[in-house]
Parts: sequence; C-alpha cells; structure tokens
Amino acid sequence: MSKALLVIDYTNDFVAEDGALTCGAPGREIEHAIVECVKEAVEKEQEIFFAVDLHEPEEPDHPETKLFPPHNLRGETGRELFGKVKELYESIKDRPNVHWLDKTRYSAFAGTPLQMLLRQKKIKTVVLAGVCTDICILHTAVDAYNEGFRIHVDQAHVASFNKTGHEWALSHFKNTLGAEVKR
Repeated sequence: MSKALLVIDYTNDFVAEDGALTCGAPGREIEHAIVECVKEAVEKEQEIFFAVDLHEPEEPDHPETKLFPPHNLRGETGRELFGKVKELYESIKDRPNVHWLDKTRYSAFAGTPLQMLLRQKKIKTVVLAGVCTDICILHTAVDAYNEGFRIHVDQAHVASFNKTGHEWALSHFKNTLGAEVKR
C-alpha cells in the first residue's frame, strides 16, 4: 500500500507566537512530531507534499478576506515553513519525492494538481499532518475521502486553535470519513 505524507500549512503565520493567524502553543507543540514523520517518510522514500496556503496582499474577492486577517502572503516570512520543519525541508527539497504545492483554499486538493500527482504515483493512502485540524486538515481529509483515498491522521501531528474544534475534527475523520486516527 503506497502512502504519501501531506504536511499542511505548517508556516510561521499559522504556528509562530507572533503569526498573523497563529494556532498558538498547540501548533508549536507538534513541531518535533512533524519533523519525525517527515524523516520517516524520507527514509521510506515516500512521496511528501508540503501544501502551503498562498494569498496575495490585495484579494477583496477571496472568501477568507472577510473571515481572517491577512496571512501567508506571497513573499512574506509568515508564509515560510516554521522552525525545524523549514530546516528539514531545505535539506530535502531537491529530492524527486518531495513536492511543494501552493494552495489558495482550505483543501490541499482545491485548485492544485495534488489529486493527479497522487494518482500518477499510485498513492492509495494520504497521511495528514499540520494545522489547523478543523480547517485545512479537515477540508483536505474530506476531499481525500471524496476522491477515494484512505486517510491516516496521528493526533500528535495535527493541531488547532481550540481543543473543541480539534477533538471534533479527529472524531469526524474517524467516524464519518473512515480514517485511521491514532490517539
């Protein structure tokens, strides 16, 4: 069974203490676990996708403009991967199994070539990591489910703004999407 790791939105704006839309300490607490799961995927020569939110400074028609402050702006440090995940990415980014995906919606599938790339590489299972559990991880999981991919989520690899949303999303992954959820 071939797997791909999707590291979603683990950027300064979503994780750093002073990030524009930070999920705070819960996001920083999963840093080591994400680094370890990326290293494991590298060792197993699995496909690894860094799916990163991308916004332009002026986007009056983008739906998120009314919901959230400006974040993950093109060319800004807030859009860079956070901490040790950035360091690790820099050391592996030239490998043929490591991919960067710009995304402009919550889901890593929306408006990106992700589905096509996974099919080309005969991937059957996606392993989700990053932030936020109840926003971008959730929407990516729903699209993965709708596209027929199996879903794995380790609670140690995802975080959110609040515990209630995080717990609800983990339950939804398992009970509604049939995901394998490690608690």
